[in-house]
This record gives sequence, structure tokens and C-alpha cells, in this order.
Amino acid sequence: MAGSFSDYLEDKLLKHVFTNVAYTSPTTIYVALFTAAPTDTGGGTECTGGAYTREIGTFTVSGTTTLATNSAAIEYDAATNSWGTIVAVGLFDASTAGNMLAFADLTTNKTIDSGDILRIPAGDLDITLS
Repeated sequence: MAGSFSDYLEDKLLKHVFTNVAYTSPTTIYVALFTAAPTDTGGGTECTGGAYTREIGTFTVSGTTTLATNSAAIEYDAATNSWGTIVAVGLFDASTAGNMLAFADLTTNKTIDSGDILRIPAGDLDITLS
């Protein structure tokens, strides 16, 4: 998966770098699942119900590249009903609501039915700057 920053985060980083407006990065990143993909401005349709909750993601940035990748697997609890077909993920600064920081479309969509567990292996969620 490769993704991009949201307009929210782009604005915060540009102001931080070029106008000296402080931006404090979130201490925890939450990974949301979407059945309709968000865009730079947000939107999309996040999963709801069926034991779905955003999961915490941990990331590393390679020394000389412009790539952040998940350093550990991200695993969701078993769905207690259908979540639909997952087409994208979003990274947020809160476990509910909050600001979307980045998003990525899945390489392969995944339908989640009751009893299914979605797992994103370490190194499979990439956010790049170019």
C-alpha cells in the first residue's frame, strides 16, 4: 500500500516549516478502515459496528528515504458482523473522530464478514513523501 498526506497534515507541516507555527505530532496513530476511500480533504466511509474499532499503528521512517512504514502488524478484532469490502485505510490522531493525517488505498480490496480478522503485516502500510 502506498498513500499520501491529508490536506490537514500538509497544512500543519507547511506552516510549521515555513512560518514557524508550532505543530505537535500525535503521540498515537490510529488506523481506520474504509469501505469508500477518503481523499486529501477527508470523507470516505469508515467501517462501523460489528466490533470494529480503530487500531493503533506504530511506524518507522527509513534514514535516507521518504518512506514511513508500519513497524509492527496491525490486527483488528474478529468482526461480529459484516464490515463490507475494505478499500482503504486512514491514519488518525484520535481513536474516534479526530483529524485524518494520511490515507492509502489497499492494493487488494478485502471483504470482511462475521468472524473474519483483518491483519496488516509489518512493512505493508507505507506512506511516502515525493
